[in-house]
Amino acid sequence: MAADASPGRPIGEGRAADVFAVGAGRVLRRYRFEYDVRPEAEIMVYLDQAGYPVPKVYDADGRDLVMERLDGPDMLAELGRRPWLIRKHARTLANLHNRLHEIRAPASLRTAFEPGDRVLHLDLHPANVMLTSRGPVVIDWTNARAGAAGADVAMAYLIMSTSDVDLIPVLLRPIIGLLRAALFREFLADVQDDPWPYIAQVARARIADRNTRPSEMQRLQRVAERAEQAERARAS
Repeated sequence: MAADASPGRPIGEGRAADVFAVGAGRVLRRYRFEYDVRPEAEIMVYLDQAGYPVPKVYDADGRDLVMERLDGPDMLAELGRRPWLIRKHARTLANLHNRLHEIRAPASLRTAFEPGDRVLHLDLHPANVMLTSRGPVVIDWTNARAGAAGADVAMAYLIMSTSDVDLIPVLLRPIIGLLRAALFREFLADVQDDPWPYIAQVARARIADRNTRPSEMQRLQRVAERAEQAERARAS
């Protein structure tokens, strides 16, 4: 194992993994099911070498990934505290997409949403951007694939627009509709790749994801149906 089998209580929890402090400025990300973290570690090392902001990787073994411990809040939590910074953070998020999609994927990276040869994060939204003393850092590379950059933008848009409200900071919930609209407007204005040709395909993929909640699936189903209807109308 990459770390002690009982590292203590988690300091963070995701839909598929828990995060534990393991000393010396490091954290352990441990999946709750059998999983090979090596592909995730490899793409993070590749991106770090390319100059993209990711956590440093120290060890990868089985379902355990030991990484740099990052200071600062995630972008979503920061929006909960200071929602008036939504324009700034939306532009930061768009810039992180733009920078990532300049990077050609390594041959070893699995492919999704072809045609395309860019690195895709496929979960790059505010909760996976840490606002650290060295700048924004992108975490959680579980879903990384090679493919069409527009699909990555589409996935980010769909996650942000269809996620359950209880996953959003309490301070944002009363005005979530207005804030989401502002976030999307600024994000889509600054991002370089067009998400709309991929909306239906990405929504279907999101529905098939085992971590997607039933309530979110219903929203995604409606989005997919509308997008498919629009595609049929354009084709007719």
